Amino acid sequence: MVSLSSATPVVPGELIPGVCGNPAPLRSSRARPGGFCLGIARRLRRSRIDLDYPFETELGIRIPRPLGHGPSRFIPEKETIQVGKEDATMHTLFAESFATLGRLDNVTLVMVFHPQYLESFLKTQHYLLQMDGPLPLHYRHYIGIMAAARHQCSYLVNLHVNDFLHVGGDPKWLNGLENAPQKLQNLGELNKMLAHRPWLITKEHIEQLLKTEENSWSLAELIHAVVLLTHYHSLASFTFGCGISPEIDCEGGHTFRPPSVSNYCICDITNGYHGVDEIHASPAGSILSTESVCEVEALMEKMKQLQECRDEEEASQEEMATRFEREKRESMFVCSSEDEESAATRDVSRHFEDTSYGYKDFSRHGMHVPTFRVQDYSWEDHGYSLVNRLYPDVGQLLDEKFHIAYNLTYNTMAMHKDVDTSMLRRAIWNYIHCMFGIRYDDYDYGEINQLLDRSFKVYIKTVVCTPEKTTKRMYDSFWRQFEHSEKVHVNLLLVEARMQAELLYALRAITRYMT
Repeated sequence: MVSLSSATPVVPGELIPGVCGNPAPLRSSRARPGGFCLGIARRLRRSRIDLDYPFETELGIRIPRPLGHGPSRFIPEKETIQVGKEDATMHTLFAESFATLGRLDNVTLVMVFHPQYLESFLKTQHYLLQMDGPLPLHYRHYIGIMAAARHQCSYLVNLHVNDFLHVGGDPKWLNGLENAPQKLQNLGELNKMLAHRPWLITKEHIEQLLKTEENSWSLAELIHAVVLLTHYHSLASFTFGCGISPEIDCEGGHTFRPPSVSNYCICDITNGYHGVDEIHASPAGSILSTESVCEVEALMEKMKQLQECRDEEEASQEEMATRFEREKRESMFVCSSEDEESAATRDVSRHFEDTSYGYKDFSRHGMHVPTFRVQDYSWEDHGYSLVNRLYPDVGQLLDEKFHIAYNLTYNTMAMHKDVDTSMLRRAIWNYIHCMFGIRYDDYDYGEINQLLDRSFKVYIKTVVCTPEKTTKRMYDSFWRQFEHSEKVHVNLLLVEARMQAELLYALRAITRYMT
């Protein structure tokens, strides 16, 4: 492990390599790009290195200060898993994450609320990015950049820019998508449709990619690319949905200014940090109001009533179809009061084309998209085998991750224990697929309106469809009495349901091309 004392002498005024995004960061023999040693990471997170400027002047070193407090802007730091206080399972996951990524990143520090899922996530991401596969390593990271950029997720873009350069990627490609090989440019159309309107993907789009002469993709390469695109679109949803803070060594994650009288400066505000009071205003940690307690009691009562109705009688297939169409139609009118156009910054938007292209409801403006019926094309019966055949083992990894997210439960709801939450989890998953026009014939979509209130639907639709517009207010407004770990669990459901929906449309188009 490299120590600062053994490094090249630091010129006064320079940044510490590897901490502040220096183009040539210090690396240990095992560390990945842009990272810093685990010991430093732990000390940063424990002490926040609140050094004063006389010390910096004496040594001639500019010490970065973290802008935020903890890995999430939405979750108080004291309520996250503290490095150094984790149990044995979490410690192993932290070690694996650091060995793989060269850093203990903020996504890991929030996902570790749910160790079983995190283990599956890290294993899948490691396989996609580093193990043998159809695509070269620098292509993989560049596709990650393209995917994250579609949602203006500078957090993920910054991480993969470092990784791209570390594995030998051409820096010129980072000046804009037009500087990348034509083969990658050709992927731009599929990237934007998967991110914003996957129901528009047809076998013709697939054919165009596979039959472009010298710039053509093989089927195996395309499957790898599709999985990467959907992985990073969904991870962008998690990043925004949980308010993940920038890493200290990335742009927006640190400052060199001393704390102001009010404990934060104007540069904090531009990065989404609005002061200690807001960050530590926790819906889960505050005294529960009578209204909040009634809210969870009412939700549990609805679940009980719906179960009783299920047991008594089952709706006809015609009624089930009608309820799906009604819910699909109503989902179009769920929008945030804070819904506004978000202009992509130049640093992010240069990694994709057609910046005006974004999410549009599939039945707006006279368009009619046929319902995607799961019994005609499902992940279990069709998508899984196609992925596993063309990109061995990835289908199995994805299937495991989907199942863990869908079935994960601790049988708790807020302050209540021994609760069967399967009905609620299924409602969340199926609502997301409903927004994508995907229908399960055996599900009564009338349950969704009973279990998911409007503020929750606003949060779900924003995180899944336009994650860059997610705000702390939205996060705070749903399930106000639930623990933060439960809200993170919701985000895991959103991430995996979204990824599976995108994959279903892309894989169905590939299957139609092949047949």
